[in-house]
Amino acid sequence: MVNTTLQIDGQTASQTQIDGQDSTQKGSQDADEPPLPRPPISRGSTTKNEEPHNINGGVSTANVSLSETQVEETLPVSWDGDTKSAHMFDAKDITAFLGVDPKLGHSTEKAVSLLEKNGPNRLEDAGKVSIGEILLRQVSNSLTIVLVIAMALSYGTLDFIEGAVISAVILLNIVLGFVQDFKAEKSMQSLLSLAAPSAVVLRNNGRLETVKAESLVVGDIVVLANGAMVPADLRLLESANLEINEASLTGESMPSAKHTESLGIGLDVAVGDRINIAFSATTVSKGRGSGVVISTGMNTQIGNVANLLRGGSQETKKVGPFLRFWRKFVSGIKSILGLVGTPMQIKLSKFAIMLFGLAILLAIIVFSANKWDLDNEVVLYGICVAVAVIPESLIAVMTLTIAVGVKAMAQGNVIVRKMASLEAIGGVTNICSDKTGTLTQGKMVVHKVWTPELGTMSISNTTNILDPENGLLSINGKDMEVSDVMAHKQFHSLLPLIDAVALCNSASVSRKSLGSTGSSEKPSSPGEWESHGDPTEVALRVLANRFHRENDVILEGHPKQAVVEHQFDSNLKRMSMAYEMGGNGQINVLAKGASEAILPTLMISENERSLLENQLETLASDGLRVLCVASKTVEAADKDILLDRPFAESGLRLLGLVALYDPPRVETLGAVQKCHQAGIQVHMLTGDHLSTAKAIARQVGILRRENVDEDVMQATDFDRLTDAEIDDMKDLPVVLARCSPTTKVRMVEALDRRHAFCVMTGDGVNDAPALKRAHVGIAMGLTGTDVAKDAADMVLTDDNFSSIVKAVEEGRRLFDNIQKFLLHLLVSNIAQVILLLISLAFKDNDGSSVFPLSPLEILWVNMITSSFLALGLGLEEAQADIMLRPPRDLKAGVFTWELIIDKMVYGTIAGVLCLVSFVIVIFGAGNGNLGQECNEEFHESCGDVFRARSTVFAVLSFLLLVTAWEVKHFSRSLFNLDPSRYTGKGAVFKALTYNRFLLWAVVAGFIITFPVIYIPTFNTVVFKHTSISWEWGVILGCLITYIALIEVWKACKRYFGIYSGKLLKHDAATIV
Repeated sequence: MVNTTLQIDGQTASQTQIDGQDSTQKGSQDADEPPLPRPPISRGSTTKNEEPHNINGGVSTANVSLSETQVEETLPVSWDGDTKSAHMFDAKDITAFLGVDPKLGHSTEKAVSLLEKNGPNRLEDAGKVSIGEILLRQVSNSLTIVLVIAMALSYGTLDFIEGAVISAVILLNIVLGFVQDFKAEKSMQSLLSLAAPSAVVLRNNGRLETVKAESLVVGDIVVLANGAMVPADLRLLESANLEINEASLTGESMPSAKHTESLGIGLDVAVGDRINIAFSATTVSKGRGSGVVISTGMNTQIGNVANLLRGGSQETKKVGPFLRFWRKFVSGIKSILGLVGTPMQIKLSKFAIMLFGLAILLAIIVFSANKWDLDNEVVLYGICVAVAVIPESLIAVMTLTIAVGVKAMAQGNVIVRKMASLEAIGGVTNICSDKTGTLTQGKMVVHKVWTPELGTMSISNTTNILDPENGLLSINGKDMEVSDVMAHKQFHSLLPLIDAVALCNSASVSRKSLGSTGSSEKPSSPGEWESHGDPTEVALRVLANRFHRENDVILEGHPKQAVVEHQFDSNLKRMSMAYEMGGNGQINVLAKGASEAILPTLMISENERSLLENQLETLASDGLRVLCVASKTVEAADKDILLDRPFAESGLRLLGLVALYDPPRVETLGAVQKCHQAGIQVHMLTGDHLSTAKAIARQVGILRRENVDEDVMQATDFDRLTDAEIDDMKDLPVVLARCSPTTKVRMVEALDRRHAFCVMTGDGVNDAPALKRAHVGIAMGLTGTDVAKDAADMVLTDDNFSSIVKAVEEGRRLFDNIQKFLLHLLVSNIAQVILLLISLAFKDNDGSSVFPLSPLEILWVNMITSSFLALGLGLEEAQADIMLRPPRDLKAGVFTWELIIDKMVYGTIAGVLCLVSFVIVIFGAGNGNLGQECNEEFHESCGDVFRARSTVFAVLSFLLLVTAWEVKHFSRSLFNLDPSRYTGKGAVFKALTYNRFLLWAVVAGFIITFPVIYIPTFNTVVFKHTSISWEWGVILGCLITYIALIEVWKACKRYFGIYSGKLLKHDAATIV
């Protein structure tokens, strides 16, 4: 703002405030009214202390001062490319300097050249993976800390071999974890780029193209629509009721009304006052417009903010040093302990902390059992127990499994934006879906047009929805050509409706270039046409083009731009535009929208209303989406009053009805049925007429009962209910028609009060609250606005309902696989802890406890044998019955009672069998001689102990190999794992070998056991065991016993219907 105060002869003249309007004007102006024009200041050489001459020829005492900031620079006469002054100049000056035609845009070649020269339109470091943070995650977790302590104790007891091996294990764990985590982060960044904001630009001689925001260059002409995120800093060229939310830059909660006039008010004007500039990363909250890109990337206003943040935020600087230190300390501790990330990652980190505490407790038990006589052997035993309780590969396996899940989701057309949703999607109980484009194909085509005078015109057999010459026309059942329709005696009643849907429209449809031949004889195909805009408006544009009623034709001799434009409002469910096209400067107001939105605005009799409602019901019952089209004419003197929306959209005259058809997707019926089988209730929340909604819901299987009165409800009726009344309903509506954004939010809240876990889909700006409120919000990738995508947890790249069902299936598969590898890893740890604690009773000749497994044997089993098996389980395919189970209880988390009980059963059996094998070798075949100092090195007296360790090592390794197959299903027999997929001869082998990674992990684990046991010196010095012979019979006996006992346990679960056995209880084929 520039305030100029003139003091003449001691008197203060009135203050002139140059910002386009004073505060009084702002306060009284209507919200829908465009900003008042701002008078430009001369761009001459007026400077700070210029002294004008007075009428007497002398110099007056007039003192011109600029408030607050003294503008010392000379304002430039023409734009010089400085983005800070772009608001001061006319849009034509900007485009001329940039060398771009605002109606044609850049060519692709020039855009590519500028992109290579100036770099992508993104902030520095955005999308980059922090190597330091990934490395810190590998080092700073409680599992690694236990190994570091064990390594230090090994070196402290001068056991350098063991210390070196543990050091190698730590290094290997860090390297493998780093590589996997780095790949996962890179994959996430590349996948998120698929859901990154896009922009609609004019390129290649005025063609509208959708490109990634990153590829924008200075000079690009960008088209803005309601809900879009502004992709770069733009100097506005066109504005129609355009309002932009700039809270991220200015802190203002109210959107800023934008216009295109130049502002000659100096360089240092506040960001919020540059109302002809649209800033990057802000969002369009109303209206539409276009602008030319004046800066990209770090040169934008948001880029300047990013540069400031690198120096530390102002808020952080205001905090005292002690509080800053405390926050960093707490943040560092959380990072070290792994208490950051998704809920499941945090839960597993807490579990790891518990194991860390358990490791210390077990070490204390070992030391106490030896009366704290901490010689080398006792310390080694303590190390052994501590290492045994830690699943060293847990973090790495978890990271890889989630990365595979994210990639699988992307292949299924679902981009995961927030990792917590990946874990939650598998537990959904209700899916609230839009109809248009999600349950249906989103390919709107005008099927019928009705006017009172003409009757019904039908368009059928349309194979190319964008080609205006495609399809067959008929009027009241009589087939006609386009020329016949235009020659019809009642065509005059159809023409105003066609003109109205053409002009009250923001979409565009155009034919692509025909190539070098230039032939127009070639039959049309879908690829020859392209469109931009809402599918409904595209269909209406095709209808107008069918009768050659393009905007330029209709408005020939009249202004091409709308005088007033009221964009579609999802609450009002209508839109209107006004054009100067009548005689004597008269203005035609054209409106279209839902029937219940337009009917109250019409000037019709009761008889006419009854006829209209019957016609609406007839069309809607066929599953057609019906729009009312109306108009009125006002005098030019009332032009300003049209800014008042209630006035503009009242007293209208009915032109007719347009019925559009959007066929259901072929795969939707199967996907809905799969949801019902999985115990998931599907709700359809649509803006369509009640009859249309019912017809489509029946076609896709959402409505299953004959009497659907209780399942279907008007949104207005639902919204009138109190929360208590909604909660008293036996079942929530399956179909809600004529929904508003508020209806969606109330539906989510109602489901939440019933402890349901719901998915909500959405695509518009006003869907954002419901998407945020839902447990999992899913935005549409093709038709969704940037605001909706930003609020969502996931984005559908194909807008297909079946992709949501695939995401649910993938979420269930991920959860199952995490439980499988957790069970496998913990069985090993429990078996080792049971074995080592009981073995404290085995004393050698010196009274020291002899460990049945050496620390390096334990590390080998945990890191080599178990890790690859766990990775294989993380890659398991979804089980055949995965979508036949009811949704899992999300409150239980990953550690369900079934998992806890199974790990104790499996682990106890394995631990006891290992102990039995040790006892048989020592006390059965041997004479019970436990030797002397056998925990440290091999002596002649240690033969039996070293052979017993080899036996226990082989037993534990082979039991874990078999466990990897047993946990593929928690209740099915190992010999009948997948009866729905594999039957007949060889079914067992096929079910065990289809997962190739797991198969080779088992084979490798089996083969590698032999060199570990038999390589001379290596076996006795490193692993502290030796070669065996007859002991293989003991190993085989333990293996058979283990399989038999696990099969008995699974049979009990099936017979008594315990946990997952409930689903198999009545399946005779599964009872072994």
